[in-house]
Amino acid sequence: MRVLTCDHAAVAVSPGDELSDDDLDSLYVASDPLLRLNFVTTLDGAATGPDGRSGTINSAADHRGFAAMRRAADVLLVGGGTARAEGYKPAGTPMVVVSSRSQLPPTAQGDDVVLATTRSSGAVEAETTWLCGEDHVDPVVVVERAREAFGPHVLCEGGPSLAAQLVAAGLVDELGLSWTPNLVGGDRSSHPRLLDGADVDVDLTCRHLLEQDGTLLGLWRVER
Repeated sequence: MRVLTCDHAAVAVSPGDELSDDDLDSLYVASDPLLRLNFVTTLDGAATGPDGRSGTINSAADHRGFAAMRRAADVLLVGGGTARAEGYKPAGTPMVVVSSRSQLPPTAQGDDVVLATTRSSGAVEAETTWLCGEDHVDPVVVVERAREAFGPHVLCEGGPSLAAQLVAAGLVDELGLSWTPNLVGGDRSSHPRLLDGADVDVDLTCRHLLEQDGTLLGLWRVER
């Protein structure tokens, strides 16, 4: 994997440098409280592949960035729909699944997985079940509780609806986005974009752009 641009990189790297996994870790680690979104898309902007899953548009390079961001995180945040569609399992890093349902997806159940849901779901507050709103899950409450329970570095892996809520609430600090060299066509109903929900107007600054085998990995910082 080589560096293309690095004007605002977290560590000293230069265009053309080849990066090891340790180098990647140094680019994605953060000491301050951080909420980072991580997404992959095709070149025509689809966040899912032909089967409706993001996993089918992953590449080896994207997986390297994905793994580095996971290693940097204290807690993972994922929407219930994405957890079900992608077959999420306990990841070794604490995970909070945001859902309007009263139970976790079967594959995601584990000791280090928390369900963040609503009071109207019928769920009962417990150590691994958080009630974070009456009829709608409040993303501000979810992020606060995730940080209190697990640590300041939150990594959200989608889906588009949850990501849009976090951006609209002003909670997102960075976006890690990979483009893999694929085209899938279709329309937005079958292949959503990164954000699906409220209109937002957010400017970002590129921290770095990396390339490997045609996959581009970028990291952008939200301007405050």
